[in-house]
Amino acid sequence: MSASGIDELLERAVDDRVVPGVVAVAGNRDGVLYQGAFGLLNVNGDARARPDTTFALASMTKAFTSVAAFQLIEQGRLELEQPVADVLPAFADLQVLEGFDGDAPRLRPAASRATIRHLLTHTSGLGYWFANADLLRYHQLTGIPDPISGKLATLQMPLIADPGTRWEYGMSTDWLGQVIEAVSGRDLATYCEERIFGPLGMSDATFRPNDEQAARMMALHFRMPDGGLVQNSLDFPEPEFWSGGGGAFTTGPNYLRFMRALLRGGELDGERILRPETVELAFSDQLAGVVLPEVMRSVIPELCNDVPSLPVAQSFGLGFHLVLEDIPGMRRAGTGDWAGLFNCYYWIDRATGVAGAFLTQVLPFYDARIVEWAAGFEQGVYAEVGAPLSA
Repeated sequence: MSASGIDELLERAVDDRVVPGVVAVAGNRDGVLYQGAFGLLNVNGDARARPDTTFALASMTKAFTSVAAFQLIEQGRLELEQPVADVLPAFADLQVLEGFDGDAPRLRPAASRATIRHLLTHTSGLGYWFANADLLRYHQLTGIPDPISGKLATLQMPLIADPGTRWEYGMSTDWLGQVIEAVSGRDLATYCEERIFGPLGMSDATFRPNDEQAARMMALHFRMPDGGLVQNSLDFPEPEFWSGGGGAFTTGPNYLRFMRALLRGGELDGERILRPETVELAFSDQLAGVVLPEVMRSVIPELCNDVPSLPVAQSFGLGFHLVLEDIPGMRRAGTGDWAGLFNCYYWIDRATGVAGAFLTQVLPFYDARIVEWAAGFEQGVYAEVGAPLSA
């Protein structure tokens, strides 16, 4: 598939109401391979998506926060095996939620101590309310706000497993952001601006978009039962803390600069943000026998669909999901990837030397039609650069 073929694919995604608008980017170690913007910022308006369209990244933020933690580790100010509570004593107060006696939560002390490594691998015991029925009920019974509220009190949520015993997607990276603030003496937004966004020339990457960046932001949309799209009314109040798990905004070209730096072993245009050996470690299997779930079940269908496991060997590194074998016509073994709640997706294939991202703003997450088109974009990129051979 040529660049014009990718253009046609993405235009069709807009015409078929798969997405309101989309920005897709791909690059290699040497530069940009593809950049395209199609559709609208809002299905109710006529402003067009452009390469400089701003997106709420949601969990694609986690990669920034992970890199910030790696920098502190390289500086000797943080250690992978360091207990989180040694940096943030409040973490020691979190207990494990075992269930409920009527409407009373049943809690017990954790049998092990969560470490920085556990935060980076999502094995800390922390979960998310939209993917765990017990946590959702705990929010409802206690009134502790969920992460969308932006309230600092959301960090008071209990664990749902002993640290190191199971993989559970959750608020680990939000706590990691708090660790970075405590160790660096900078708030997370300022730290990332000074140590990641600024050096990499990511002028539109921020936790606090200004009026001009907000004016070119794609609106959040919702998939209706009939397959159509409407603007979503979900309210995001001013946050009380910078969410390391989901609080950043940027453009497709800016996120590509970040991914290209990781393709290049932590350096871009003469600015180094990580050592090559740190990048290698981040993209290596870190689960030590802990198994990823077959399906990540959703308990809030308005936010997220069930997310099935890929039909290939996979694991988790430090901050990145990993595929451990080649996917024919697509990414190679060792590729790191993740996504954002609003149906944004990225991959970083260090074996082939290719990275890409597909950005839109639609709920609920893991929309089957969007996933199909995002995979089509990835296949189109590899058709241009040379895909891995079929198994």
